Amino acid sequence: MAKFRRRTCIILSLFILFIFSLMMGLKLLRPNTATFGAPFGLDLLPELHQQTIHLGKKVDFQKSDRINSETNTKNLKSVEITMKPSKTSELNLEELPPLNYFLHVFYYSWYGNPQFDGKYIHWNHPVLEHWDPRIAKNYPQGRHSPPDDIGSSFYPELGSYSSRDPTVIETHMRQMRSASIGVLALSWYPPDSSDENGEATDNLVPTILDKAHKYNLKVTFHIEPYSNRDDENMYKNVKYIIDKYGNHPAFYRYKTKTGNALPMFYVYDSYITKPEKWANLLTTSGSQSVRNSPYDGLFIALLVEEKHKYDILKSGFDGIYTYFATNGFTYGSSHQNWANLKYFCDKYNLIFIPSVGPGYIDTSIRPWNSQNTRNRINGKYYEVSLSAALQTHPSLISITSFNEWHEGTQIEKAIPKRTSNTVYLDYRPHKPSLYLELTRKWSEKYSKDRTTYTSDQQQH
Repeated sequence: MAKFRRRTCIILSLFILFIFSLMMGLKLLRPNTATFGAPFGLDLLPELHQQTIHLGKKVDFQKSDRINSETNTKNLKSVEITMKPSKTSELNLEELPPLNYFLHVFYYSWYGNPQFDGKYIHWNHPVLEHWDPRIAKNYPQGRHSPPDDIGSSFYPELGSYSSRDPTVIETHMRQMRSASIGVLALSWYPPDSSDENGEATDNLVPTILDKAHKYNLKVTFHIEPYSNRDDENMYKNVKYIIDKYGNHPAFYRYKTKTGNALPMFYVYDSYITKPEKWANLLTTSGSQSVRNSPYDGLFIALLVEEKHKYDILKSGFDGIYTYFATNGFTYGSSHQNWANLKYFCDKYNLIFIPSVGPGYIDTSIRPWNSQNTRNRINGKYYEVSLSAALQTHPSLISITSFNEWHEGTQIEKAIPKRTSNTVYLDYRPHKPSLYLELTRKWSEKYSKDRTTYTSDQQQH
């Protein structure tokens, strides 16, 4: 009888463990109906909370102990183990599928290390405290301490690299080329300015353009919410970018339905600025108008809340993108809303650019934000996101991100790494190149699908 009871208990325990594991996996895929209370989700976004918080710009050193397939173990009493980066094999460009210039990836050049910058930049990001002191007191404060403790739940194959290292830039371009990504959307601040934890990076643009051109990649600009951004200084900065970089062969232009080839500018946190201000820049009658001038372009607004649609129309933007790689976090980032957004864009002649991503985890930088983690599930989350985007027949797709390591959205190669108190997440059982390979697969599919539905549209 005792044996029977013991066997029954074991079977029951295994069954409960199986159900728990299954529920965790499904939870982190996030069905389309999943929602987050507006007070929590939107509190993270500028202007939607009394304290401005720019996602991805602040960091915490505590690793999440979330139970999932990408276990992040803390306080291990083990020796440091770092897997050596695999040697980058020579790219045979002739064997790779052609670049897809309708597939864009967000790229960050804000990283630094002592060898190239005299100090670590961004890898040692400071802690972001929760705005509620009652919650904040439960979490540690301080800075990460590279090279072994960095502001990320994953660890790059290239280590805590510098964005100034020409070898790093070239390796990044090779990785993008191997993934059949045609365009990188470069995070950009005006000369002599930067995000609050970084340093000026505009002086890197010429090298990035040159390295991109070597692999036939194009570069567009992702305008960050620099201090006091408004219609007047946006005009000056657009003029600066086009005057300084517009003649480079790697400078990206998108051919519109009317046949014009125009520069494209993604505008992060565009909703912070009032529509009336944007209209001065983006409508033909505006006081600072770029329209029908040498500085005209396609300006893409970030849509977070549904109501932003109408502000975007009033502002004179040419399209919308959704940026966040967290299905369910915002209205714009929720896959279930993409069909409606595409319909809205078609109705008002706007470009719809859904943003897809491989997953999301910022608990190394915001330990209190684990409910917004999205498990990668060995690439399944990414493929679900790409499939949802393709179903809307978009003109362009953007990927969040190539190397936003703080939020764990990177498709750049990551490696297993263990230190005395941390095990970083990685892509095992797959290779470090998993997400580049998945991107290449879906880039080919998107290219074929897009050819089909754009030709259908032209026939009607």
